Amino acid sequence: MNTELPANEQALVLVAEDESEIAQILMAYLSRAGLRVAHAPDGRRALEMHLMLKPDLVLLDVQMPQLDGWAALSQIRQRGNTAVIMLTAMDQDIDKLTGLRIGADDYVVKPFNPAEVVARVQAVLRRTAGQQGAQTSKQLRAEGLEVDLEHYEAAVCIDGQPRQLLSLTLTEFRLLAHMLRAPKRVFSRAELLAACLPEGETLERTVDSHLSKLRKKVEAAGLAGLLESVRGVGYRLGSAT
Repeated sequence: MNTELPANEQALVLVAEDESEIAQILMAYLSRAGLRVAHAPDGRRALEMHLMLKPDLVLLDVQMPQLDGWAALSQIRQRGNTAVIMLTAMDQDIDKLTGLRIGADDYVVKPFNPAEVVARVQAVLRRTAGQQGAQTSKQLRAEGLEVDLEHYEAAVCIDGQPRQLLSLTLTEFRLLAHMLRAPKRVFSRAELLAACLPEGETLERTVDSHLSKLRKKVEAAGLAGLLESVRGVGYRLGSAT
């Protein structure tokens, strides 16, 4: 992400709002300010688009169908540090505290002035740009694995043994990098599909096939048992044996 955010030309804002009229007004104001925008009409779609688009900031309505804003915010925070501004008709201190406790960066109460929302978005982007730039690493390391995001290289690094490069397809590399960002966390097939195979492959069993091949390559390099299948749920990176 570009840390030169006063101009905001590269920033993408995901507007998660079920009221289409409000969403269109917000998107128009944000676009006029030079921001890229996308719209999610409910909480579940917001999470799917968050995975696929990797927005710089999410404007997240609290009262949405499918999944409310609190639940969506909680899952976004489990994934990382995407900036989030909550949108809500509730004006109670307890609601503001709930949002800030879960991890919201700011809180806007309806009815609001769209120009004020844009100003809040720009302020949060400026505040978080330096933090995200400092936290973003081109190298991921955990559980005896090393992934170089810039050069699309993955390797097994076991103490006392030579570094061994893995010959991975692009999809296998995406899957490994995505899971390595949160070792021990269980990823559903649907989540892995949305995050790593966005180009039209829509069958969840496709994920099983790619991960089976990835597991064999990792095990052949000396990390047996690292990629675990969690019955009825999905997959995780466990501890190698």
